[in-house]
Amino acid sequence: MPEGHTVHRTANEFNRIFSGASLKVLSPQGRFADEAKLISGQILEKAQAVGKQLFLTFNNSLTIRIHLGIYGKWLIKEASGELPDPFGQVRARFIGDSHFADLRGPTACEVLTKAEVLKVKNRLGPDPLNPNPRNAQSKRFIGNVIKSRSSIGLQLMNQEVISGIGNVYRAEILFRAGISPHRPGNEISKEELNAIWLDSVDLMKVGVRTGFMITRDELRSKKPKKDERNYVYKREGLPCRVCGTNITLELMATRKLYWCVQCQK
Repeated sequence: MPEGHTVHRTANEFNRIFSGASLKVLSPQGRFADEAKLISGQILEKAQAVGKQLFLTFNNSLTIRIHLGIYGKWLIKEASGELPDPFGQVRARFIGDSHFADLRGPTACEVLTKAEVLKVKNRLGPDPLNPNPRNAQSKRFIGNVIKSRSSIGLQLMNQEVISGIGNVYRAEILFRAGISPHRPGNEISKEELNAIWLDSVDLMKVGVRTGFMITRDELRSKKPKKDERNYVYKREGLPCRVCGTNITLELMATRKLYWCVQCQK
């Protein structure tokens, strides 16, 4: 499943190539056909990412909410001449003057009113990649975590606690913080949680800039191979890059959890 930085990159791309333009919206697959008619021909005012959700707001006060889920994918390409036939089950096709974007297999693709958009956003936790006036977002994150005895490993995956964190960032952020994924949220200090928040902001900005989840600081300015980018993710049974202890893999609420039992006591 794409993590928050990927959705922010898509929002940036939509703003760059489609913002201020009238878009033709189709549903080659047919499942979004009625909703597409409500939007087609309208001007895209803004694309915004909140965590793993993308909101495309148009000048008729309607918004398309898209959540890729596990199988959703985008194909965004220049539109030179006649457009290619849709490949696969394309839920929605967005056509502008110079580009088109095909959406396949999303978990959610729906048209919402302003009130409905606000309701969805109010359910979501703070997003490390969105503006943080007067530290309001970090305070909200800290408050969400410390009010629960649920483990920090579970809470970081809860989009109502913090938006945009997935399996990779969860594993890497906790390793970098030296915190066991099994520690209850209400037993973690505010200082530790603030450090987790700030590291999330930093790492996810790197993800937006590079397109990759690079969590080893010394590799940020390079183009590391996939198996070099992280400390613990998908490195089960291999020596920890810091202490040499073999990385542990277990399941936490059906999701794979990678961590170092020595570094994250």
